[in-house]
Amino acid sequence: MLHPQVVTVLITDNQWYYSLYLCFFSIHHMKREVDFLIIGSGLAGLSFALKVADHAKVCIVTKDKLDESNTKYAQGGIAAVTYPPDNFDKHIQDTLISGAGLCDEETVRNIVSEAPAQIQQLVEWGTNFDKKPDGTYDLAREGGHSEHRILHHKDITGFEVERAICEKVRQHKNIEILENYFAVDLITQHHLGKLVKRYHTDIDCFGAYVINFETRKVQTVMARVTVMATGGCGNIYNTTSNPEVATGDGIAMVYRAKGIIDNMEFIQFHPTTLYNPAEKPSFLITEAMRGHGAILKTIDGKEFMQKYDPRGSLATRDIVARAIDNEMKIRGDEHVYLDARHLDPKGLIDHFPNIYEKCKSVGIDITKDMIPVVPGAHFLCGGIKVDKNGLSTINRLYALGETSCTGLHGANRLASNSLIEAIVYAERASKHALVHYKEFAIQHNIPEWNDEGTTHTEEMILITQNAKEMQQIMSNYVGIVRSNLRLKRAMDRLQIIFDETEELYKESILSQKLCELRNMINVGYLVIKSAQARKESRGLHYTLDYPNLKS
Repeated sequence: MLHPQVVTVLITDNQWYYSLYLCFFSIHHMKREVDFLIIGSGLAGLSFALKVADHAKVCIVTKDKLDESNTKYAQGGIAAVTYPPDNFDKHIQDTLISGAGLCDEETVRNIVSEAPAQIQQLVEWGTNFDKKPDGTYDLAREGGHSEHRILHHKDITGFEVERAICEKVRQHKNIEILENYFAVDLITQHHLGKLVKRYHTDIDCFGAYVINFETRKVQTVMARVTVMATGGCGNIYNTTSNPEVATGDGIAMVYRAKGIIDNMEFIQFHPTTLYNPAEKPSFLITEAMRGHGAILKTIDGKEFMQKYDPRGSLATRDIVARAIDNEMKIRGDEHVYLDARHLDPKGLIDHFPNIYEKCKSVGIDITKDMIPVVPGAHFLCGGIKVDKNGLSTINRLYALGETSCTGLHGANRLASNSLIEAIVYAERASKHALVHYKEFAIQHNIPEWNDEGTTHTEEMILITQNAKEMQQIMSNYVGIVRSNLRLKRAMDRLQIIFDETEELYKESILSQKLCELRNMINVGYLVIKSAQARKESRGLHYTLDYPNLKS
């Protein structure tokens, strides 16, 4: 707030109007009013912002830099039907097959048929997809796809998409960007003293409490409409291709606000991350490399994927990840190999320059050496349950991208379907929201954040140790292969960590690590609970108690 001495001086100088202005300025910075509050800055959140910003005031909250998101690290590309012999029906069927019988077919058809228009939108925003000398797109093929339909930019597609869209967002006069701000909790009737229960249909979202960790001040952002687009939760596991920001924050916030969360048992492990134990996050070796012809082999150089699926190294990710996991366990090896030595060296380097340079930096020449790889947590197929317009079960709250559950992925995501889902649903949600957002009034009587009685915790070890234990529990008991016994042990141990962390949270001045740990524990609980409820093996959820996979 404004310092009392400053007010006294201004009033003494008969400058009372400046005093009022500065008081308003101070309050304004503790409470913001916007039409659209967007939490997260990947493709889903940023494209939604651009689609509504010509009509309304937008505020983007992101806990790191604007371009730091899962989108940035997507290597392979974005799936869309572009040329014959590919067509919508083929893409739809590939998606349904990959989803193991749990996809929402209407959603799949909507996304596949609306994808080409959104690819054109990305191009108009400045995204450069690789082309052949004749000017047509250089389409790649990945596991589970029956045709070449993956648009890409070298092996850094996500980086290119994020670069282009960030430039457009930063240039827009109606978009305010709050970098290095952390959304702590959503604001609902609960904060007005009213009872809120899950499955109630009258819950409203009025915005969010966000903290600037530089000032340690929690601000109230009041919005007509809030959009949750915080990405996935890969960091609940020891090994993940996700950046450190992927801690499941949005899902945890919506769960605490009594929104419905669905399909959390379906965690996709990318089969091939670079085996380099000292590095986190794990460097992703894109599936497109297998589409280009690279072959999985055991440490002694033998191919093994044909034992598990007739598609070999191009089987869907769930099958490949389980196969690698099984080979490692029965042989006692810490990794397998991806062999690209038989491929044209120049073509390999041209297609995968980022991977070539990364491997070279750790002493591996991919044209001459096999690449050591292990599966790593990569993508969440479940999340915040939304309808066909991206609207969650909480009114005035949309969820987009990996943090949402649209029904596209079912029990297993088809490679490169995630980026197209993000922008297609951003289009659907933006159209729906622009029709309705003026119907919603800003809720002005929201109480300010109350941290009375909290103290700064000097013992960071209390947070870091619980985070390590949680990641070990999830990796060892709730990983690629599960069982009823493992899941029970995971839940029992996670409960202890949850109780300790909640007590610490109530007593402490907020820190990012503490907030993230609290969110990751919430998400871990949801994964375990969903896995326990599914009495079968299907897609990404494989349990030893039900070994016959359903499809």
